[in-house]
Amino acid sequence: MGNQMTEMLKGTLEGIVLAILARRPAYGYEITASLREQGFTDLVEGTVYALLIRIERRGLVDVEKVPSEKGPPRKVYSLNADGRDQLDEFWRTWSFLTERLEQLHGGGRS
Repeated sequence: MGNQMTEMLKGTLEGIVLAILARRPAYGYEITASLREQGFTDLVEGTVYALLIRIERRGLVDVEKVPSEKGPPRKVYSLNADGRDQLDEFWRTWSFLTERLEQLHGGGRS
């Protein structure tokens, strides 16, 4: 990813992760793998884990420890009501921004 992509991703990664969790509960590695499958190949796993800690502290997800076949229990994250509200706000903001960017990209034509 180029520097511009990295900077833009920093501002949207929380919303992207919340959108992934809106589909189904997942643990950190699953989320990272999903992002990589979608083309975010340079995303560092630690970035996702740091984000998960932040959204957990903010009360946007519920966490369940699930036994793992390979090592310690996994923390499975699921979106709760506060997380859904935050995701809704993310999509409203995203829609606003993309509409304005499309106008700018189209030379200001509406």
